[in-house]
Amino acid sequence: MIADADPISPVRVADNRDRAAIATTLARAFGEDPATSFIFPDPARRAKQLPKLFALLFDEDVHGMRLVTTGGETATLWRGPGRIRTSRLDLLREALPLLTIFGTALGRALAVSDAIDAHMPQGDYWYLHIAGCDPAAQGKGFGGATVRAGLDRIAASGLPTYLETPLERNISFYQGLGFEVTADWVVPKGGPRFWSMWRGA
Repeated sequence: MIADADPISPVRVADNRDRAAIATTLARAFGEDPATSFIFPDPARRAKQLPKLFALLFDEDVHGMRLVTTGGETATLWRGPGRIRTSRLDLLREALPLLTIFGTALGRALAVSDAIDAHMPQGDYWYLHIAGCDPAAQGKGFGGATVRAGLDRIAASGLPTYLETPLERNISFYQGLGFEVTADWVVPKGGPRFWSMWRGA
């Protein structure tokens, strides 16, 4: 996922022309992630299905904020207040694509999704839904630049920001950006541990 230092690449708002490239970058970034590894235990299947999943998530977050570095090294998908959770209607619309992507892994995917929803704070805030850096570009400042660009845009709203991460090594990265750990929890049925993090307005 994310683990970087100083920014070296400009960040811009992504549009539909970036969809495939961002899906590929995020698939690489989450290739060894504890949550995606739980959902898709087989590495070959995971590598095949993750680009499809992140393309769908890119589409879902059209009403939020989608940022990418100019070279496509890092991308972040944000959800704004009032659109944090996926509605039941949206889930119905996406039923066929979700079944196609997850297949027999749907139960594990729902376990992760339900656990994330159960730990969402109440109130108005921005949600850093997805943040990922291509492994080949990690440690070069791209991740920090992209998350900071999102936080700078959010600052004008006067709202706090929330995220969760299943990677303990990401905690110090996000703490450096002003987030604090507020809880840790485990996805039922053998799922991964997550840390909830909050950044005040």
